[in-house]
Amino acid sequence: MENFTYLAKTPISDTVAETNVPAEGETGGEHEIILAPEVLGNLGPLPVTNTLLVSWAVVGLLVVLAIAIRLSLSKKPRGFQNFIELIIEGGFNTVSDLAHSKAKTFFPWVMTFFLFILTANLLGLFPGFTTVTYKEMPLLRSINSDLNMTLSLALLSVFITHFFAIRFLGIKDYIKKWFSLEMFGVFLFVGLLELVGEFTKIVSLSFRLFGNIFAGEVVLGTVSSIFAFIVPLPFYFLELIVAFVQAAVFMMLTLVFMVLLTEKHEAH
Repeated sequence: MENFTYLAKTPISDTVAETNVPAEGETGGEHEIILAPEVLGNLGPLPVTNTLLVSWAVVGLLVVLAIAIRLSLSKKPRGFQNFIELIIEGGFNTVSDLAHSKAKTFFPWVMTFFLFILTANLLGLFPGFTTVTYKEMPLLRSINSDLNMTLSLALLSVFITHFFAIRFLGIKDYIKKWFSLEMFGVFLFVGLLELVGEFTKIVSLSFRLFGNIFAGEVVLGTVSSIFAFIVPLPFYFLELIVAFVQAAVFMMLTLVFMVLLTEKHEAH
């Protein structure tokens, strides 16, 4: 069985070309698992990593797909249009069950999170996705195996949640959620605890998605390096389920956070 070296890099700007050189006493056939995304080059001051490149591809794919669906809409839906309408209608019904009158406001955001994460996860499962190299580095890599990406999604989720809270509650009631002297300051203490909880949401959303996708990438890479055919298929099937579940979990948690934070303080 091959040896595996786990390398974790903190600065995203560091290249990992040096890690392809075997250390003293190691064999050249070593398979390395890199935690940080590989930097392919720079676009001005912006380092372009393989995960960033794939994220652009995912956005482009979704935009093209949306335009194609819009241009092909017909009064008598069939085939692919039926499939898309089934997904959209199912998502909207789920949001409506929780958000009620706010569903039309929340739905575009949570459904965008779902479609973006699901598309990215599925794209990362294509056979040979990480085998195409550029400067001895993988040209493509699943974007959610990059903590920078999942952290960005989590920050956006929390930011939008607080934006909607201010919009629906008003700035006065929004502040009361965190700072209130009612019941001898008990609500102030509870509000401070909830404020700390907002930071744990970021950690929870980002690390849950990153951990599951990165772990799946490691498992597939390990199994595929040992068994080229047949044996990896059950693992690919499992990762298909994980891809859908993680997108759905991120969507539902964001929706629940939105619903809870936009409720009046008296409703708690």
